[in-house]
Amino acid sequence: MFTGIIESIGSIRAMTPKGGDVRLLVDTGKLDLGDVKLGDSIAVSGVCLTVVDLPGNGFAADVSRETLDCTAMSDLKAGSPVNLEKALTPTTRLGGHLVSGHVDGVGEVVARSENARAVEFRIRAPKELAKYIAHKGSITVDGTSLTVNAVDGAEFALTIIPHTLSETIMASYQPGRRVNLEVDLLARYLERLLMGDKAAESDSRQKPASNITESFLAANGYLKS
Repeated sequence: MFTGIIESIGSIRAMTPKGGDVRLLVDTGKLDLGDVKLGDSIAVSGVCLTVVDLPGNGFAADVSRETLDCTAMSDLKAGSPVNLEKALTPTTRLGGHLVSGHVDGVGEVVARSENARAVEFRIRAPKELAKYIAHKGSITVDGTSLTVNAVDGAEFALTIIPHTLSETIMASYQPGRRVNLEVDLLARYLERLLMGDKAAESDSRQKPASNITESFLAANGYLKS
């Protein structure tokens, strides 16, 4: 689990094909690896990866074909900047929201505009994720915990303050950029809960219509004020 508070901007040192998938070598920048050991998890732009080697000032991780197909990691190349966060511990301050590091879909930056010292982004999510995105709710973009400022269909808006721009890779976002999206875990569990007994049916029999709406989330205290 992660918090969505980025600890360092790293960069891809190498992406090496290996037995049908990819071995990723990441330069971790200012990220402290003193307490990291083989088998630990590190989120790379929102994707939870397992450390398989620690060659010094970085780490290596294997990226499966499934992960490459379901995330924007296939867009990376040597030199690409990435957001980095180590897995949380029982004493970690939860400054963002609970993030699993399991990407739900790939979105696209469709607009960028300046707003005083902040930058506003509009991102288009896959249609199947739109029902989980709510005004003032939480969403993870490339591993960064953010608050949704507006929703219009499958598109949502974000206002990014200077500190977040300087501590994440978001300053480089331009229209057309693909980004990893993870919706709020609570929305996922609420949908499953609202299915009731139908949750025990096989996928071929399930025809669930989500009852999760913005008004439902607000009434039950899941939206930020």
